[in-house]
Amino acid sequence: MKALVKAKDGEGLWQEDRPVPEIGPEDVLIRVRKTGICGTDVHIWNWDDWARRTVPLGLITGHEFAGEIVEMGREVRDLALGQRVSGEGHLIGKTSRQSRAGKFHLDPATRGIGVNEPGAFAEYLRLPAFNVVPLPDAVDDEIGAILDPLGNAVHTALSFDLVGEDVLITGAGPIGIMAAAVARHVGARHVVITDVNPARLELAGQVADVIPVNVATTELRSVFPSLKMSQGFDVGMEMSGSQIALDQMVEHMVMGGRIAMLGIPPGKSPVDWSRIVFKAITIKGVYGREIFETWYKMIAMIENGLDVRRVITHRLPASDFTAGFAAMRAGHSGKVVLDWG
Repeated sequence: MKALVKAKDGEGLWQEDRPVPEIGPEDVLIRVRKTGICGTDVHIWNWDDWARRTVPLGLITGHEFAGEIVEMGREVRDLALGQRVSGEGHLIGKTSRQSRAGKFHLDPATRGIGVNEPGAFAEYLRLPAFNVVPLPDAVDDEIGAILDPLGNAVHTALSFDLVGEDVLITGAGPIGIMAAAVARHVGARHVVITDVNPARLELAGQVADVIPVNVATTELRSVFPSLKMSQGFDVGMEMSGSQIALDQMVEHMVMGGRIAMLGIPPGKSPVDWSRIVFKAITIKGVYGREIFETWYKMIAMIENGLDVRRVITHRLPASDFTAGFAAMRAGHSGKVVLDWG
């Protein structure tokens, strides 16, 4: 099979021929149809410090996918050959306190496909049946291929009650934009999304009913009067990984505001904790998806009208993966979907 591999110690990915994976009794073999390129994949392409520490050379990368089951292990039940599926890319252990309590997303033994284990940038993927998520007819393959990042957005957005609330999202990358769409879908009063990239702010306005603000040119507080806001935002979602953005968010929250953080600042960052304490702000770190509650909720929302398709800006054959990564690295794209058909 064709696969994209981190074959060398340096920038890039390389297409190679690899054996089709052999499955175990509790696994399925999935014929991959569509994959999404993630920011994590860009880190692996760039071979930054995190990627060098984490990803073994020779690994098949990628973790956002949709496809169909073509083979099943003898112990697999409740799935069928030919079934359209996506899947949870976090492979969990079963012995930790968190897993035994059903809090699978908190399992400390978690390993990721495409990061620690062979991934989805290939014609075939082996996946434990436990991790498989069947796709209803309302979710086609290209949306199925971006359910993983949509799940990050949903997990972040649903961390706090949003009904009637004023929401600030810092970082108009694809996940931030999808979180904005989710916030509006579930009843937020106003959603403001900030960035310094005009193209991504324009995309945010196309995907969701939000107020995009370029904080390089516009003072954030200047939008308060038109939105009839007095104190600040009730809920914040930090998606950028920028310390400056987090500081700005804290300054523009109401007393007792709540912040969900998905963005990962590089290295250690100075934090004015006294400002956070005196404003009585709650901060929640968000990682991945709640397995499997987030999947149930986001598929239900799609079936009920949540539309994030316009966040996909590039659709390319898998053989043109270099062009897809170039668009992602330049910041000129939303989601990039590769077709393995």
